Amino acid sequence: MKVRLTDFDENWARMFQHEAQFLKSIFGDEIIKFEHFGSTSGMKAKPVIDMMCVVKNIKKIDSFNNRMDALRYDIAGEWGIEGRRLFRKGGDNRTHHIHFYQFDNPQIERHLVFRDYLRSHPEEVAKYSHFKEGLAQRFENTSEYSLAKKEFVREMEQRALRWFAV
Repeated sequence: MKVRLTDFDENWARMFQHEAQFLKSIFGDEIIKFEHFGSTSGMKAKPVIDMMCVVKNIKKIDSFNNRMDALRYDIAGEWGIEGRRLFRKGGDNRTHHIHFYQFDNPQIERHLVFRDYLRSHPEEVAKYSHFKEGLAQRFENTSEYSLAKKEFVREMEQRALRWFAV
C-alpha cells in the first residue's frame, strides 16, 4: 500500500465515532469501550483511523471473523502482537485499523500513554511529524515506511512511559 501522509483532519474523529457505532452493532456487549489512538487522534498521519476496541474476552472475537469477512474487512489475527485481533477496513484505500484487546492486555496502556503523551507535548508531535514527512519522501510503500519509523517510535514510547510513571 502506498504511503499517504496528510495534515490532521477534524473529520477523523467523526470517522472514528461512526465506525465505533457500527462495530457496537456487530459485537454488542463484548465491547467494553473504544479508544481513538495513533496519529489520527491528533496529528499529521496516514489517513487510516487506529481504533482500539477493549473487549471482555478476546477469544470470542474470533467467532466474528466470518461476519467481518462478509463485511469486507481484512482479518489479520494477532499481526505480531500477542493477544491482539486486528481488522483492516478499506482494502488498498484503507480507512481503519481496528485493534481488539482483552481488557487486561498491557498493550492497551502502552498505546494510550503514547497517545496522551503526544497530546501533552506539542514539541514531540512536531518532531514526530517532521520525521514521518522525511520517511514519506524516502519510502513509497507503507511496509517500508512503518519499518523505518519503528525505532523512532519505540524511543518516543519509552519517553512517554517515563512521563506517565512520574
